[in-house]
Amino acid sequence: MKYPRLFAPLDIGRSTVRNRVVFSAHLTNFAENGLPTDRHAAYYAARAAGGAGLIIVEEQSTHPSDQPYEKMIQGYRPAVIPRYRAITDAVHAHGALVLAQVNHNGGQSSGMYSGRSVLAPSAVPDPLFREVPRCLDRVEIGELVDGYVRVAEHCRDGGFDGVELQCSQSSLIRMFLARTTNHRTDEYGGDLAGRARFLVEVLSAVRTALGSEMIVGVRLSGQENIEGGIRLDEAVDTAVLVERTGSVDYINTAIGVATSTLHLIEASMATPHGYANFVPSAIRERVSLPVIGVGRFTTPEMAEQALADGVCDLVGVVRGQIADPEFANKAREGRAREVHTCLSCNQDCIGRVGMNAALGCVVNPSAGKEFVALPQLPASRLRVLIVGGGPAGLQAASTAAHAGHDVTLYEREPQTGGQVRTAGRAPHRAEFAGIVDVLEAECRARGVKIRTGVEVDRMLVLTQKPNVVVIATGANPVRPEWASSHDHVVDVREVLDGTASLSGRVLIVDELSFHHATSTAEFLAERGCQVTVCTPGMVVGQDLGLTLDMEGWRRRAHGQSITCLTDVVPVQLRDGLDISLLHHPTGVTANHRFDWIVCSLHQKPDDALWNELKDEGFSVVRIGDAVTPRRLDSAIREGEQAARSIAGT
Repeated sequence: MKYPRLFAPLDIGRSTVRNRVVFSAHLTNFAENGLPTDRHAAYYAARAAGGAGLIIVEEQSTHPSDQPYEKMIQGYRPAVIPRYRAITDAVHAHGALVLAQVNHNGGQSSGMYSGRSVLAPSAVPDPLFREVPRCLDRVEIGELVDGYVRVAEHCRDGGFDGVELQCSQSSLIRMFLARTTNHRTDEYGGDLAGRARFLVEVLSAVRTALGSEMIVGVRLSGQENIEGGIRLDEAVDTAVLVERTGSVDYINTAIGVATSTLHLIEASMATPHGYANFVPSAIRERVSLPVIGVGRFTTPEMAEQALADGVCDLVGVVRGQIADPEFANKAREGRAREVHTCLSCNQDCIGRVGMNAALGCVVNPSAGKEFVALPQLPASRLRVLIVGGGPAGLQAASTAAHAGHDVTLYEREPQTGGQVRTAGRAPHRAEFAGIVDVLEAECRARGVKIRTGVEVDRMLVLTQKPNVVVIATGANPVRPEWASSHDHVVDVREVLDGTASLSGRVLIVDELSFHHATSTAEFLAERGCQVTVCTPGMVVGQDLGLTLDMEGWRRRAHGQSITCLTDVVPVQLRDGLDISLLHHPTGVTANHRFDWIVCSLHQKPDDALWNELKDEGFSVVRIGDAVTPRRLDSAIREGEQAARSIAGT
């Protein structure tokens, strides 16, 4: 056993978990009309089948006053019980324990969906929702305690092995614990014992309702990194206080708060692995209860090392198991190299949920779609030719080969990977290229014949006599009209792949509002260039907010003296590199001089081969940027879909 600690069983209360891999609670947006769905059952069951020891289902609302987002599960409704049973039966069938997280978001919420005022210990508005909450009185506090008990009983009747109280990043209990949101002068405020009174009352009531056989856990904020927020020493003292109640079987941990430090809760790839280890480590030194650690554990090696170092007793692997439900099984069976590693890109998990869509995954196109039956594999073996070795082509090749087809992939460059590999050369983006490394290895293991350094034309395709051709040729940069033919105007790709070597004053024109421009800006700043980024938008790289990369980018940009110009568009390039930038809200034009200009602009599909082949009489499928330029999730998804749609006749 390569990971002896990770796959050692552990007693939690009166139950035993088969290993230390935890699929911690996180929002999926799968609920319909406030109730769990078959989609939930299939999603959680896939991770149980994949070997996780403990599944903790997303938060269950304890009261009608709490609905911060549309698709929250309303755990206080009796109608949830049969839906819970569908989830728990599906998870238990694969040998994992399953808990439900129970929560009330308090003032970290909105009245938009509930039509009610939000509730909190004190009338302190949350910076994210900006609603002034109504201060709870003692009667209402008692009603909310009853609400926690009601949901816990529903969870018991629905077959869960226990519950976890959310006392961390977004919760009413957290607001009682934190000095910045609890200004009460009665018995529920003041020192830690007073601020923790509501938590202790909820714990006591829930334990009484569930009895000694079921698991009860708490998830605590360890360090919020905001003024007046919960500090590590307070979190440790709270953990000690919680253990002394005798009502708790384990302690889960978190870092950050769902406002200005949200980026710490679901950290992007720019954040170092193990960044949050100090939280469970400090708590574990003071309590004897099992402690769960979280924070960018993307490989089995990282999880095993945290256990070996005494950081925690169990390891929360959320995005890692979204990306690969077989994370635990592959590690246990000695196939860790086959794990589809989470990129921490946050594009399809955090980003989609933030846009009120159902959770997905760039790496795993089946994430969130486990309830959809896959098409049957074709009966006949076809000759499949794939042109383009970027992520779309590699995914198509891997899936088609897995279905039993004879697959050959051609790539014009010396190496596969396309724009993803180029993007991985930027600072803090190396993990992004990991997806193409995994896909290439998977292709080779499945017998795909990979031919690099080959420019494919119509005649080459015809000589191969394929049954199916998949065009995954990507897209090419478009030179803006204002740039004319000036040789010091280049594309971001030319900077990152080393084709262009820049120095001096550099302007990056950002029309994509994502990593393309911001990563290139850091790349050049690290090489001594004086960098300015301009954008027609209100914020440079505004889509970084969706993936929780904005805070890190702005901090690093400030440290590297990168200048940002917003609400401007280039209109004219004069002698040398004098460029006129129009401030479009006011119509004022200003002239600037640079040594180089780098374009981060929309691209044009490379569809010439598609147009030549589409009427040749065999099946030709176009995918990814060859259809129209988009982001990585579209490439992976369309590669998968194209391969699965290949007919068996």
